[in-house]
Amino acid sequence: MNDLQAIADRVEIEALRGEFSDAAMMGDHDRFAALFTHDAVYRIPDAGVEQSGREEIRAGTERLADEWEYFVQTTHPGTIQLDGDTASGRAYVCELGRLRDGSSIFNYALFHDRYQRTPDGWKFTERVFEVRYFDTTPLAGSPHVAWATADLPAGNKSSAREPR
Repeated sequence: MNDLQAIADRVEIEALRGEFSDAAMMGDHDRFAALFTHDAVYRIPDAGVEQSGREEIRAGTERLADEWEYFVQTTHPGTIQLDGDTASGRAYVCELGRLRDGSSIFNYALFHDRYQRTPDGWKFTERVFEVRYFDTTPLAGSPHVAWATADLPAGNKSSAREPR
């Protein structure tokens, strides 16, 4: 494999990991499932979740998403080890959200991944979520934005703006 191919593979795998977070946050269950090979496995051991195959991954993700009032996931670059048409890696994650029952979750975790090059690009063959820090302290914030210039610290009134 030449250096340009390795660079392209790394960029494509990083984009795959970004698409995962975007599809999850946007509730795009079809796109989410399409990021996996047909026989892939998605596991969240701490939550007792194990989903096999695209259809089960899609259905399971939709069930989980229905439990959230709001959910935010950020994924940070980790490692990628290329091996021809397969690869493995880790990505680092921070999540927060509020469930419909009023409970909150904040965690830091990592994904342990295996990837496969397919005719449709790189896909996950396995994605395992390992929690490293978990907090259920109620979140103080809200998904509803209300900019109020009166609440800004003195001298910052000019930086107030309407949300987009």
